[in-house]
Amino acid sequence: MNTSTHPLGTLIETDVLVIGSGASGCGAALGAREQGLRVLLMDKGKLESSGCIGGGNDHYMAVLDEEGVAHDAAEDLIKFYAKPLNGWTPAMLRNGWYAHMKPMLEKLEAAGVEFGRTPDGRYHRTQGFGQPGTWWVHIANGMTIKRVMARIVRESGVDVLDRVMAVKILTDGGKACGALGWNVSTGEFHIIRAKTVVSAQGRSATRGTDNSTHNPYNVWMYPYNTSAGVVLGYDAGAAVTELDTYQRATMLPKGYGCPGMNGINSSGAHEINALGERFMGKYDPMWENGVRNNQIQGTFQEQLEGSGPPFYMDMRHVDEAVVRELQDILMPGDKATFGDWAECTGTDFQHKLLEVEIGELIFGGTIAVNDQFETSVPGLFCGSIFLYCSGAMCGGFEAGRQAALKASGMSAAGAVDEALAARVRDEIFAPLGNEETLSYKELEEAARNVMNYYMGFRRSMTGMARALEKIRFLSDQASRLHADTLRDLMRCHEAKDVLTICELAIQATMERKESGRCVYRLTDYPEINPEMAKPLLLMRGENGPVYQWGKAPLL
Repeated sequence: MNTSTHPLGTLIETDVLVIGSGASGCGAALGAREQGLRVLLMDKGKLESSGCIGGGNDHYMAVLDEEGVAHDAAEDLIKFYAKPLNGWTPAMLRNGWYAHMKPMLEKLEAAGVEFGRTPDGRYHRTQGFGQPGTWWVHIANGMTIKRVMARIVRESGVDVLDRVMAVKILTDGGKACGALGWNVSTGEFHIIRAKTVVSAQGRSATRGTDNSTHNPYNVWMYPYNTSAGVVLGYDAGAAVTELDTYQRATMLPKGYGCPGMNGINSSGAHEINALGERFMGKYDPMWENGVRNNQIQGTFQEQLEGSGPPFYMDMRHVDEAVVRELQDILMPGDKATFGDWAECTGTDFQHKLLEVEIGELIFGGTIAVNDQFETSVPGLFCGSIFLYCSGAMCGGFEAGRQAALKASGMSAAGAVDEALAARVRDEIFAPLGNEETLSYKELEEAARNVMNYYMGFRRSMTGMARALEKIRFLSDQASRLHADTLRDLMRCHEAKDVLTICELAIQATMERKESGRCVYRLTDYPEINPEMAKPLLLMRGENGPVYQWGKAPLL
């Protein structure tokens, strides 16, 4: 990258800019770098610990074409995931996920990630989330995976810009040409020019609701994800999608936000209600090992009927070796403090019931892309398309590769709008000099109260209209935000992202007048509408979102 002094701060020029250094961003940076171009990877966190896998990961999803293994081919992946609702085409899945699954796994293993092996030398894999095959490779030292990934990225020659928060994707003539950001530790303003841009900031906003702890950082997924990728992409004019259907929750150990239900369910655990009944067979033919949404809907229905809480996962009947691996290796591999929590609470999968609860509801979505992972804004690509660590890495890799291929045919990046950059810079730092006293905590807590009350697992059109009114009122208060420190300032901008994604999610959900395709149900529309088996896209219009059903008007 080329760095120079600019009247507003620091100007950086590169070929491909990747925003977000989680699993998707790392994949994108490697995919672009392998084409021989200059690549800049920026994130508000530090590469070694940023993103959902920053705290660890217990499984890597891979279809490996192993001889004698059922449902282990690209066609099986495509059949399971190429659904009209998400817009994932067979080409996207084959070229963007399947093609990179095994190479990425081998790259990680060669760098030091320990994948579980069976006595005959094959990868130790289990089945989960209603999938037809044993696609989940166990990881033995999962707490180190992000540091390994960071080392691979740095050694590849990618330029890394840690602790720089992106706040605006730049365009010139309707084409992406860089971004504006600021260093959350020093306050330095950055202008980045690039031939192409990859958005890789994840799919989820984890702080839109909360769980029983009411601690927005004690959650299932990475608490610093605010769906900024969707917010910035939408602001740049890109079509965004899945805001109405990518609303997720999982079961959590009571009072402890962590991943791990894939391992618990696939170990053979039974979910038990307060009456001592195993009930998931009423909601999914694969019982606890079925679709995640069905487990949430089933547990919530049992709660409505008075059969809980409490709810428990019973693993006392499971083979001791399986349970020991789950509690002592896989769970701490996904969240390093799990072992400490288990010791403090006396948790013992082999001998005690594990009390669980429905966790926080996560809102989010992604920027719609074509088969080359390019969005409706030319030069802007998105790597946060697929699910899980594997989907993020592989989808990111393909997005970065495609962005580099396009950049290689360009002579220069577009021009920066200097007036816009100056205006954005003033807006970024406005809370530091604001005489108002509204804190990001107050604003976020108010937003969570609204979303918890009106946008839970049962909703009505009237309630959502009320939620939209209240969220818009809170968004209007953002000009009153006050920050004493740069860290507070970062949280102020995160809070605004959370409000934006909540507003977009409410509007999108109100357009999908049906129930059954996601974790929530609408009392006004309790049945599935076959005509809505397609993605809903939102594009920024002069007076708010413009809606379109089906594929976006992409390049």
